[in-house]
Amino acid sequence: MKFYFSALILLFALPALMAQTPQVRFVTSGTIEFEKTVNMYAVIKSDIDEKDVFDNMAFEAFKKNNPQFKKLKSTLAFTDNKSLYTPIVPEDVSRKMGDIFADQINTTYADLNTHTTIIHKEIYGEPFLLKDSLRKIKWKITDETREIAGYTCRRANGLIMDSVYVVAFYTNKIPVSGGPESFNGLPGMILGVALPHENMTWFATKVNDMPLPANAILPPKKGKPVNRKELFDTLKDVMKNWGKSGPYELKIFLL
Repeated sequence: MKFYFSALILLFALPALMAQTPQVRFVTSGTIEFEKTVNMYAVIKSDIDEKDVFDNMAFEAFKKNNPQFKKLKSTLAFTDNKSLYTPIVPEDVSRKMGDIFADQINTTYADLNTHTTIIHKEIYGEPFLLKDSLRKIKWKITDETREIAGYTCRRANGLIMDSVYVVAFYTNKIPVSGGPESFNGLPGMILGVALPHENMTWFATKVNDMPLPANAILPPKKGKPVNRKELFDTLKDVMKNWGKSGPYELKIFLL
């Protein structure tokens, strides 16, 4: 009798207990606002010839008249396991020293169902349309966590293009294996990325949980069709005589 009496009490108490338990919501559709930050002093210094008097004069003049960090905005829309990363054109479009290394040249569409991507790249005024498989990144997930845009995110370390070290933070509360630019492949949405040696970061500032219509996620269509290898070969050939800046710009354009 005691057993049945206890079970009856539990049966009536269960709805109240469930009501008091916070319900975990998983976000599968919406938009994410990102801020890209570039340490312009470090980026320019890594590109100039330190023995060149005119390069150094220009760099010193830049530091006197410009802030160290440049900030740029972008959005990532996602639904139905597809995403579209779109840069926001800054209000100040005047060109300054080193801007080519900070520009957001990619509009990136990713289909996580088919593991394919289509990227519109604007390189020195020439549009390319890169069509290829999703970038493969070697990730190692750690126990470190960080709060980003209201989400607890776990850190992962990765390597792209054989030599570019990546630090990413993802949340499994958004079970979409995507992220800003071409970063993907973790068990949840990437809300933060840092390239320490390239002196740039992307961090989410706001997540908007909302349904999106199917036509909100459409791939870009304009540009010279290429795959990653073809783009690499084209740019490498053009930049082979650019001295110190050639390899650095090539790496930035291929990110």
